[in-house]
Amino acid sequence: MAAAPQRRGKPIEKNRKCSERGLKQLCIVVTQIPDSEEDVKQQENRNNFKNKSNKRKKTDEETQEDETGKKESSEKAKGNQTTEEELPLVASGEEANCPPSSMMILGDYDAKPVQKVQPFLPQWLAEPKRVQKRIRDNLCPIRDVPGIHPRLLKKLQMNGIESFFPVQAEVIPAILQSAANGYLVGRGGYRPKDICVSAPTGSGKTLSFVIPIVQVLLDRVVCHVRALVVLPTKELAQQVSKVFNVYTDGTGLKVALITGQKSFAKEQEMLVQKKVTGYCSLADIVVATPGRLTDHINQTPGFSLTQLRFLIVDEADRMIDDMHQNCLNQIVKAAFQGENDSGSNMLFQRTKPGPVTAASSCSPQIPLQKLLFSATLTQDPEKLQQLDLFQPRLFTSVYSEKNRDGTETEQDTNNKYTLPEGLSQCYVPCDLNSKPLLLLYFMLTMKFTRVLCFTNSREASHRLFLLVQAFGGITVAEFSSRLPPNERRRTMKEFEQGKIQLLISTDATARGIDVKGVNYVINYDAPQFIRTYIHRVGRTARAGEAGVAFSLVLRIQERRFLRMLRDAGIQDIKKHPVKGNSLKPLVQQYEGALCKLEKTVKDAVNRVHWFIKKKKINFEIQVVLKRTLYRILLAYAELPPALERGLMELLPSNGTAPALAFVLQSKTMLKC
Repeated sequence: MAAAPQRRGKPIEKNRKCSERGLKQLCIVVTQIPDSEEDVKQQENRNNFKNKSNKRKKTDEETQEDETGKKESSEKAKGNQTTEEELPLVASGEEANCPPSSMMILGDYDAKPVQKVQPFLPQWLAEPKRVQKRIRDNLCPIRDVPGIHPRLLKKLQMNGIESFFPVQAEVIPAILQSAANGYLVGRGGYRPKDICVSAPTGSGKTLSFVIPIVQVLLDRVVCHVRALVVLPTKELAQQVSKVFNVYTDGTGLKVALITGQKSFAKEQEMLVQKKVTGYCSLADIVVATPGRLTDHINQTPGFSLTQLRFLIVDEADRMIDDMHQNCLNQIVKAAFQGENDSGSNMLFQRTKPGPVTAASSCSPQIPLQKLLFSATLTQDPEKLQQLDLFQPRLFTSVYSEKNRDGTETEQDTNNKYTLPEGLSQCYVPCDLNSKPLLLLYFMLTMKFTRVLCFTNSREASHRLFLLVQAFGGITVAEFSSRLPPNERRRTMKEFEQGKIQLLISTDATARGIDVKGVNYVINYDAPQFIRTYIHRVGRTARAGEAGVAFSLVLRIQERRFLRMLRDAGIQDIKKHPVKGNSLKPLVQQYEGALCKLEKTVKDAVNRVHWFIKKKKINFEIQVVLKRTLYRILLAYAELPPALERGLMELLPSNGTAPALAFVLQSKTMLKC
């Protein structure tokens, strides 16, 4: 029977049997009395529901009399308990019918896996030209690559190159084909397509653009800047410049390196020369870093890019992410800037590309072709759109596995990044205090040689260098931006010669630099971004050789680190735990090294006080001087926390600008 209606707006309680075959539970349903017409309809529905359930009960009782008796007795006991606990209504399968509209079942749904949204990519990104990643199995003899000049073939053989890597065998003909009619006019009179190359570190990307650019410019008559290579770091620019010098030797082509390592005036003398008729260019190929190149575009008279044919952007993803986009815009603007003089140059004066019309096709125009290279080229169409690429072609690396029937199938086609084929990856779970001991364990116990160790900052790099140096037994050096260029070149040369077994570095060496003979890479500080990891471990296992990469990962970072690699499609990293008993023999000597560092810092602090006392500096400058120099000492040495707190308590927090300027001039005192 339906419950008697109460006053409108107040809740009522009902007990209803919902399931069959003895699996009935009671629930309390809280509702509100509806209007009179709706109430009548609701009562009819409930009566119909009751009648149907009664009929089903009779059929069940006829077939199973004994069983239903037992179940009914147990249901009564359960019913008495559930009236006090207010259990929810449960419907089982198709046998139980829920009330029409007055009931709401919460949580009655099947958990469905969330489908990952696949990005919609342009056709050139979704369907790239796939290049084989296995270098040793896919070498191509240099004479089998069509179109290479005999002079360059001879140069390659003189440098010991008999075969091209897969990336080189695909990209070199593509660039040469785009300049088949010379560098002044595109193929068929049309603008050549831009080219993007995404291949693992050590796969030969530098030679992929050096050979075709030198060959295209062999027949040039007038010296103009025809090729511009933009790179993010000075060391990488020096490396690319050396390769260009090797293959332009004896050709008459001139290469200029602009990185800021020479004075601005000397670089201007390398770029342009003033004559009676005006300025003339002294360089055919310019290799530059973004900042210095922007300075010369704005401040060097006569430096023109209006004849630029090739714009090469190496490590293109970093150029985009590091806010160098403004530099690329200035380069393109300078390339299409009209010249004031008139004459023969007006015949090939370049205008910004637009729709192809009869008028635009009448006058020949030097095309500007962009070549982008990176091991971690972004697939974000929004970022790539900023580069204003023209009908780009993408070359990317994949694996190919041989089946039993002799056919080959491509693998890793969906992975975001690719790593060198000979690379083995491991990670070591650890805590913060055991990280220095693990590095010493690898060097002294495991006998690692030619190790490149990465940290996340130059301060951490220097602290670790001082600690290993104080420990002893290891030939160690550091490589970071705090060192002058000459010292960095000397350190790198000694490391390649085998005189240095452990090179502690920041990410200054992680981008594109070809460090020869690296057997092991150790990530002392776990990288925060996947691109940093790709470029770090890519310093070993180059050119098809074997190499091992270890990452020291704090246990609190382990889950995030593995997820970062998994999202990038890197699955073959192995866990390599090191037992604490293996580190115990190093603990005593390690503590002695810390004591040496503490004494070194105390001596430096005493030198600060002596310097202040000797110079008779007033109190205001003393405050800022002490604070700044102490912070430098704390950043560049390993100190016990108690000593660090004691030093910082002595330092007030106020200071003035003149005092800070004085401090900057006094930093050289630390080296005495």
